[in-house]
Amino acid sequence: MNTGNEPVDLETHRARLLAQIVPLAPQAIEVSGGFAALHGAVLAEDAASAHPLPLWDNSAMDGYAVRSGDTAAAPVALDVIGEVPAGSGWDPMLEAGQCVKIMTGAPIPSDADAVARIEDTSAAIGGWDVDTVQVNVQVPQGKDIRHRGEDKAAGEVMAYAGETLSAARLSALAAAGASTLVVRTAPRVAVLVTGAELRAPGEELSRGQIPETNSLLISGLLAESGIQAATVVHCVDDICAVREQLDILGATHDAVLSTGGVGPGAYDVMRQVLEAEPGVRAARVRIRPGQPQCAGRLESGAMVFALPGNPVSAAVSFELFVRPCLRAMQGHREVLRPTLRAVAAVGWKAAAGRMQVIPVVFQHGPTLRCAPAVQASSISHSVGGFGAAQGYALVPAGVAEINPGDELEVLRMIP
Repeated sequence: MNTGNEPVDLETHRARLLAQIVPLAPQAIEVSGGFAALHGAVLAEDAASAHPLPLWDNSAMDGYAVRSGDTAAAPVALDVIGEVPAGSGWDPMLEAGQCVKIMTGAPIPSDADAVARIEDTSAAIGGWDVDTVQVNVQVPQGKDIRHRGEDKAAGEVMAYAGETLSAARLSALAAAGASTLVVRTAPRVAVLVTGAELRAPGEELSRGQIPETNSLLISGLLAESGIQAATVVHCVDDICAVREQLDILGATHDAVLSTGGVGPGAYDVMRQVLEAEPGVRAARVRIRPGQPQCAGRLESGAMVFALPGNPVSAAVSFELFVRPCLRAMQGHREVLRPTLRAVAAVGWKAAAGRMQVIPVVFQHGPTLRCAPAVQASSISHSVGGFGAAQGYALVPAGVAEINPGDELEVLRMIP
């Protein structure tokens, strides 16, 4: 393991990690089995429309398909020769003075060039069941017709490589007749938890023992990023046992996440194990919390992210470093979460020489405001307040104090 003695800033450390990321191999998946299974995957190639959208000229309203010239002297009575419901393939011939009832989405007859809305006819009063309808207004050519291909032409790009297949995007691709999509699915991620002091939540605790919650935290953060943890392993604080687990997980997963044991102490097992990994780098990053970072590529294949053990430090490290790398692995066009501007609702002491990443809650109003969700002086240990956090304020290094009304850059995690 490479050890960096000099502290580095956040962007430098993140750039080093992103440079080690290799995107997952793309897969060509036929969608005949259903589009829902692709939800959350990332396109590896642009996807084009297989046919025009709409497929044919169709009605935008319930009403009557007419020849616009027949309505020039409105009000005018027209003979109703039939009905074209949605899904009908009937293409009736219309002669002068004739029309057909038509439903929204139904194909426009070839001889019609406009739609008279039902509310603009006597049918709005007398009902649909008539042989003759009075059109009360002049209907211009093209009125309330959706033209073939006006949304998308055949062959036009519907979605671009690097975009997530959201519900709306999948629906659009299904409408466009997509049959095969080239995608990258979510990486296989393992969560490795070590720590002699840890006990399962709900277990009786002795002096010096604490509930093990980091596996729940990291698995949840993965899920909120669109990735389900493939494996969660609890391992004793033993160098041989941890090394064995890393070898197994590194060969069978794309990434391994661990929490704790990265400090300089004699009992920091994860750091000791990773010292034998030439592709892994330990760094002191100029952030608070989350200064000790240890990450890189294992010889067994996977990326490893050994995060600090304090829950808030682990969560901050996940957001700043792990999430961008996993998104890069899946081929996302944008790997960083967009930042917003918010106004400090209260004041607090900053970290001065390091970037302070402080969990905040938001206050809604004409201006987005935020306030710390935890004690600013002991962020990494403030687990109770962290549970209410909705995002992070990013206070640059060199700022010693935040005053009420100061504008801040924030990451918004939840609404």
